[in-house]
Amino acid sequence: MTGFEIRPLAAGEERAAFELLGRTLHVTVTDELWTRRAASFPAERRFGAFTGGAPVGVAGSFATRLAVPGGKALPAAVDGVGVRADHTRRGILTALMAAQLADCARRGDVLAVLHASEATIYGRFGYGMSSRSQNLRVTRAAFRADAPPGGTVRLLGTAEAQELVPRLYAEMGLHRAGMIERPEVWWSYARDRLIGEHQVAVHTGPHGDDGFVLYRTEDLRTFDQPNLGAALTVRDLHATGAAALAGLWRFLARVDLVSEVRAPGRPLDDPLPAMLTDPRACAVTGVDDQLWLRLLDVPAALAARAWGPGEPVVIEVTDPQLPANTGRYRITSGGAEPTTAAADLRTGPETLAMLYLGDRVPSALAAAGRLDVVNPAALAHADSLFATRVPPWCGTPF
Repeated sequence: MTGFEIRPLAAGEERAAFELLGRTLHVTVTDELWTRRAASFPAERRFGAFTGGAPVGVAGSFATRLAVPGGKALPAAVDGVGVRADHTRRGILTALMAAQLADCARRGDVLAVLHASEATIYGRFGYGMSSRSQNLRVTRAAFRADAPPGGTVRLLGTAEAQELVPRLYAEMGLHRAGMIERPEVWWSYARDRLIGEHQVAVHTGPHGDDGFVLYRTEDLRTFDQPNLGAALTVRDLHATGAAALAGLWRFLARVDLVSEVRAPGRPLDDPLPAMLTDPRACAVTGVDDQLWLRLLDVPAALAARAWGPGEPVVIEVTDPQLPANTGRYRITSGGAEPTTAAADLRTGPETLAMLYLGDRVPSALAAAGRLDVVNPAALAHADSLFATRVPPWCGTPF
């Protein structure tokens, strides 16, 4: 690694770093965009790669908490990374990621998460695909008589929504593994961009407001199809239970002059199809990777999550980037702790991350060659230990 310097960003270097990140993502950074994003892009927790005093790469994070199986929320770091197109494949990304991971671990973050722009990049840094989502297209939706009835739904103005939605999300809590807290550094941008550019509807149940949805419409009419109507695209939808979820979906399905509702990034177990008289009215148009996870403190992460029933299993982890994680861990239905016992399974941080939130089962990854199986009898026990009642889901863009 020669010809560049990796160091923390200094005050006054934020915009140049943000413009560089924008170019790597093919986004033009205007004065207006920077004004809207400046508060959410502080120098703290950001590293730059510099050549001749000019930034050629940037990596950053902001602190949050992420829910893990069992209900605990662990300190986590999330954000993005980018390298200027004329400086790629020179070791800059590797150096930035190493600096960022070490910094997050030093700060006490137990987990690091990101949304991967390319799925081939982050495995070599210990990140694994830890949750997935599905894209739904809803047409001609009619609800079954026995579907949850729901409550009332009201539309909010922008100012009211910018005050209510952050509070409502916080009150609803992290009720599913993979969900993250939305700190003020996230809302400082999302209030304007996410809420300000969408219609906002709130569901009210017997105990008060218990769900919200952000959506926008796109006119689909053409010269050949002048009566086609609009497509309604859901950007952010959260509800505390089935009744609130059903109430919001009913509202969306009944918006006038809408031909279809598009809902990308929904959880894999979204109950909407089962609520409809015709389940085919809700089509799955794709399944995507969603959250990529990196365990920064393996002992703390394993000790924090809940485990299913099963005989004890010893997993040996080898972590070249964060050697403190390397070791053997005995997992039981009651917890996990370091051990010197012989390993039943061996793996690295990427595969462990794929298992951690319950999105995958060990036997499937072993069949794919992702786990080294020392004791074949341990696979069935590991499947039971890692299993979760519901699949993980993040539901927050960043």
